[in-house]
Amino acid sequence: MIEIKESCYKGTRIIIGNEKRDLINKMINHLKSLNFIEISIPVIQMQETFSGKVGDENRNMMFNFKDRGDRDICLAPEYTAVVQKLTHTTFKTQKNVKLFYVQECFRGEKPQAGRYRQFTQLGVEIINPTENYKNIIGYGDLAMQLLNIVGDFRNFNLNYNVVRGLDYYKEGKGFEITCDDLGSSKQVCGGGEYDGGIGFAIGIDRILTLK
Repeated sequence: MIEIKESCYKGTRIIIGNEKRDLINKMINHLKSLNFIEISIPVIQMQETFSGKVGDENRNMMFNFKDRGDRDICLAPEYTAVVQKLTHTTFKTQKNVKLFYVQECFRGEKPQAGRYRQFTQLGVEIINPTENYKNIIGYGDLAMQLLNIVGDFRNFNLNYNVVRGLDYYKEGKGFEITCDDLGSSKQVCGGGEYDGGIGFAIGIDRILTLK
């Protein structure tokens, strides 16, 4: 895989090679075998979608701007907050709606190894889950399956009751999966239960640094 950073906005890059797409496809194939369906979400969102949702640290890193109608919009910093809105509208009366997405996220982070201002998340959400489906996600089993099918990676650590810094998670806590091989940017996955659903997201760009 070739990375080109010259002429790119700080914290972004051009990637040449099939490694990233191949990794994502392996995860997607596994999710499809479990009857998850893909949802495609616009990267341009209303700022209000994330108000009181993403925590102070992430809110301060959002790319906010005005559109030509003077509306407050942003580039999406993450997508669980968007999916959560659907639990109260489109999918309000449905149980166990199993969704996944592969989306670009934007945060004004300090660029470092495995951490970029534009990055790719593979997210998995179950809307209005029954108890059995909560267990599939909530204990990190599915997330670990996805991480393990893309390669024989060691040193993954599954941590429960972690303060996530995302306000929509119940009690502000969830689970995280970290990898000691990544140095200071150890987290590769995070998730938990929120009002109307449960889910997690995997940082594809951080996984790529392990390849």
